[in-house]
Amino acid sequence: MSRPTETIDAEDTGLFEAMRPRLLGIGYRVLGTLSEAEDAAQDTFIKWAGADRAVIENPAAWLITAYTRRCLDLRRAGHRSRIDYVGTWLPEPIQVAAEDSGQQVELASTLSTAFLLVLERLTARERAAYLLHEIFELPYAELAETLALTEPNCRKLVSRARSRLGAGELRSTPPPAEQERFLAAFREAVTTGEVGPLATLLAADVRLTADGGGKVPAVRETLEGIPTVTAFLGKALRTFWAGQRWTVADLNAGRGFLIQDGPTTTAAVTFAYAASGKVAGIFIVRNPDKLSHLSAVSLR
Repeated sequence: MSRPTETIDAEDTGLFEAMRPRLLGIGYRVLGTLSEAEDAAQDTFIKWAGADRAVIENPAAWLITAYTRRCLDLRRAGHRSRIDYVGTWLPEPIQVAAEDSGQQVELASTLSTAFLLVLERLTARERAAYLLHEIFELPYAELAETLALTEPNCRKLVSRARSRLGAGELRSTPPPAEQERFLAAFREAVTTGEVGPLATLLAADVRLTADGGGKVPAVRETLEGIPTVTAFLGKALRTFWAGQRWTVADLNAGRGFLIQDGPTTTAAVTFAYAASGKVAGIFIVRNPDKLSHLSAVSLR
C-alpha cells in the first residue's frame, strides 16, 4: 500500500477549492454560522492534504463525508453554548452574492433565516440527513456511508425530519420588485415613524426577533402582531437607529439591510415572507461576533 501523501499538489488543491462552495453550503445550513462552517472546511482540507488520495475513488464523496462528520462534531460541541446563549439566538447572517442567490431559487431559499430557524427543531443527525438528501439530493446509499448508518436508518432520519419540519413553511421569496417595495416601507417606518404603508405589507401574526448575544442592547423577547411590531419600529428603533447609515444588501438569499455607524456594522436585518407575499418575520442580528463575516461569500 502506498504511503499517505504528505504534500498536496495544485490539482488536488484545485479540486478542494472547487468543492468549497458546496461544502460551505452544507456546513452553514448544519451549523447556522459561517465562521464554524469555514473552520470545518479548514479542518477538512488538512485531512484531505494528509490522506492517501491515490486510493480515493470518489474525491467529491470523500470530501462531503469528511466535512459533514466534522460539522456534526462541531454541532455537538456547541450544543451547550447554544443552550446558555443570552437572549434569542439567530443564525449568523451571510452576504450572498446576487448572482449566486438567483441561479437556483429553491436551493437559495434554504439559506433564509426563517428556514435555518425551522431546522433548529431537528437533531444534528436529522438535520444533516435531511439537508444532504432533500436539499443536496444525495442518494440514500451515499448518505448512509456519510453518516456511518444503514440505509433504513437514514430513511427514518429523513422521514422524521420531514414530519418535524412541516410543509416547507416560510420559504417563499417574492420577486425583487416586491421585496424592494417592502424595504422602502420598512425604512420609512423606522426613519420617519410613518408606519401606515408598512402595516399593509405585514402578516397579521408577524414576529420580530432580535439577537444581541448579551453583548449589545436588543429586544430579549419576540414581538408579535402588527400593532406591537410597528410601534417598536416607529418609536424605539427609530430613536436607536437615528443617524445611522442604511445599505441594502443580499442577505441570506433575500434583500435586507445592513445598518452602519461609521465603519462599523451594528445590525443586519433579514425578512421572512409568507405564501401570501406578506412579511411574516423580521430578524435583527446585533451580536457583533455575528457581524464580522459579512463580506460576500460564494456557497451553494
